[in-house]
Parts: sequence; C-alpha cells; structure tokens
Amino acid sequence: MFDIAFSEMLIIAVVALIVLGPERLPKVARTAGHLLGRMQRYVNDVKSDINREMQLDELKKLQAQVAESARSLETSISSEMNAAESSLREATEAPKAAVAEIESAVAEVKSEVAATSLTEPTPASSTEPPKA
Repeated sequence: MFDIAFSEMLIIAVVALIVLGPERLPKVARTAGHLLGRMQRYVNDVKSDINREMQLDELKKLQAQVAESARSLETSISSEMNAAESSLREATEAPKAAVAEIESAVAEVKSEVAATSLTEPTPASSTEPPKA
C-alpha cells in the first residue's frame, strides 16, 4: 500500500527520537503500533465483507441461472409429455375407428343376410327327417 524503504523509516525514527525524546518515544511507538494493528484489522474486516458480498452476489446469479434452467427443463418436459399424450391418443383412436368400421360392416352383413333369408324360402329337407 505504502512504499516506504528502510532508509526512509530510519529517517522517520531519528526525527521522532529528536522531537519526542527518549522518555516518550516507547509509549508513542506502542500507541502507534496499536493504532496500526486496529487499522489493519479494520481494513481486513472491510475486505472480508466485500468478498462475502461478492460471493453472495455470485450465488444469487447462480441461483437465478439454476432457476431459469429448471424452468426451461420443465417447459421442455411438459411439451414432450404433451406430444407423447397426443400421439398416444392418435394411436388409440386408430384401433377404435377400425373396430367401429368392422362393427358397421358386420351390422351391414347381418342386415343383408336377414334381408336375403326373408326373400328366399328355406329348403324343407333341412328341417324334416329323411324318409326311408
């Protein structure tokens, strides 16, 4: 953050020794160390808060993507199910239509047979026993 070389720190220490004196310098150095430690902790706390917020934002974006993917999958599955149901309905309608057609043909044949049996006489030999 700050680019202070060793020689610059040495100059600052000598000036502080001259200005503060040898009696107050250790106390001021200790206080400065405590303040510097507090500042570093505060900066680290702010950095960690920012990182947590960034991760939370990323998680929200990921959650939105997953939700969108789930909706897309749901609509895709729903459309496929609808297509399968319609083809299944069509497949069951074809045999029903064939059965109805066969039943109508059978009814037509029965009506023709009934109509022809009413107009033609029945042979007598089939109902009477044979003569000896």
